[in-house]
Amino acid sequence: MNEHHTTKAAITGIHAWVPDHILTNAELSTMVDTSDEWITTRTGINERRILKGEDQGTSVIGIAAVRGLLEKTGTDPKTVDLLICATTTPDMQFPATGNIIANAVGAANAFSFDLQAGCSGFIFGLSTGAQFIETGRCRKVVVVGADKMSSIVDYEDRTTCIIFGDGGGAVLLEPARDGMGILDTILKSDGSGETFLHMKAGGSRRPATFETVSAREHYVYQEGSAVYKFAVKNMADVAVTIMARNHLKPDDIAFLVPHQANKRIIDATAEKMGISPDRIMLNIHKYGNTTSGTIPLCLFDYKDRLRRGDHLVLAAFGAGFTWGAVYLRWAY
Repeated sequence: MNEHHTTKAAITGIHAWVPDHILTNAELSTMVDTSDEWITTRTGINERRILKGEDQGTSVIGIAAVRGLLEKTGTDPKTVDLLICATTTPDMQFPATGNIIANAVGAANAFSFDLQAGCSGFIFGLSTGAQFIETGRCRKVVVVGADKMSSIVDYEDRTTCIIFGDGGGAVLLEPARDGMGILDTILKSDGSGETFLHMKAGGSRRPATFETVSAREHYVYQEGSAVYKFAVKNMADVAVTIMARNHLKPDDIAFLVPHQANKRIIDATAEKMGISPDRIMLNIHKYGNTTSGTIPLCLFDYKDRLRRGDHLVLAAFGAGFTWGAVYLRWAY
């Protein structure tokens, strides 16, 4: 079947939002035993944004991103059919943060839910939203990727607190029949990765107690070197595979849009793909790792450099373990 006659889901708008408060490496080095030089050489991060204030959850980020998206695309919120919120830091166990966002922006006719795939959340959400467009079930789908990582980071643990920040973005998906849009996805997971990257308490296995709180078990726990090895191999492999099966040469790709976890992981992925540094979307220095928020933040930062028809490869790796790649053509 000629792909030009089949319906694909195209990104027809993007907006992102980050909180005002900037946490610099210099400030972090007054909180834990680290230094600006140590952080930048190992991660590529200079600063990250932190959502401050009482009762400020991930929905604050998501609402700001979606409001901006709807305004910019001239979309009536009542015409949105589905809203998917990819997040690892929901406002609360229930209701879904997606429900809170949809209500706040006036998407009264949309059904909404949260999707949890760690740092791969946004591309899992993009792929899920695309199915509803391709089958004709939905005409307008909003996919939000947002996280308030500062809420689950231990600022006494120098191995993790230097990495994460708060922020997120949202895209609008609509049907396209002109060869633009999401053309291929590869999504993977491996639950044996639980050992290396998880939160020890706060779920149904180990609900909160005085003991779990005092033992600081409600924070990100990561075995950095194991996660790094898995991430470098799997994120690169899946990106190379999606290129091969779509007959893409490095020169065909306008940009690699990688999850911003660590500059060394990004560089290793690009190297395996044969992508030159000037074609890697990079903003980790400004925002750190915002988990589900990194890829939409990148797309937003680089939107003025994108042209209709550009070939993009999105790639991510996250807790679960989860990883994947999306190949799309930019639609506007």
